Amino acid sequence: MKPIAIFRHSPGEGPGYFATFLDRHSLPWTLFRIDEGVAPPPTPDEFSGLCLMGGPMSVNDELAWIPQELELIRAADRLGIPVIGHCLGGQLMASAFGGTVGRNPVKEIGWGRVAVTPAAAQLAVDWLGDSAGFEAFHWHGEAFSIPPGATRILGNAHCANQAFVRGPHLGMQCHVEMTETMIRSWCQQWAAEGVPPSASVQTPQQMLTDMEPRIAAMRAVADRLYAHWIGGLRED
Repeated sequence: MKPIAIFRHSPGEGPGYFATFLDRHSLPWTLFRIDEGVAPPPTPDEFSGLCLMGGPMSVNDELAWIPQELELIRAADRLGIPVIGHCLGGQLMASAFGGTVGRNPVKEIGWGRVAVTPAAAQLAVDWLGDSAGFEAFHWHGEAFSIPPGATRILGNAHCANQAFVRGPHLGMQCHVEMTETMIRSWCQQWAAEGVPPSASVQTPQQMLTDMEPRIAAMRAVADRLYAHWIGGLRED
């Protein structure tokens, strides 16, 4: 099988558990370090799937690689190559498919439940089994609209659009790829966010409390999401 292309936009926001999952399933992958100046490939032809990671920038920023990635997503869609996005990655997907990205009513930082949207209950079964929701990790100030042709499958009180499905594609606002190392590293940047603790913003101490069982529970969900996604990988 052709490798899966993974796009890293920030040194601290690598593939995390997604790479672990791929390795466990003996699926090859190639990392594009966009944050180090590596350009996205001109076409998705050499890959079985595309995975877009997070980053502190906005989809609306004038960065040379953003329109390149947007076109790559659209080209993958035309070729039936599945795309999966985490946070910024989900926002890039939404933008590529005709949605918008803008400021969320509140910043969302730390652990928080997301729930299956009632209108998408049947579709969500394919991706999440009988789960009605789960505790995910969050770190964002912007959010996406649901693009044309897509279905919202997850939301919560702080951010209505937490995930959408569009054919074989999965775009997520939340993070399910987190590792303990990533969470501890991000917590060191908490003060730079400049927002006080609130219903949607946890302190580093709150984020680190019971971290191991929380990660384990989230990985059970990530396994289900990723397993369904790889079922659509293009094998030729």
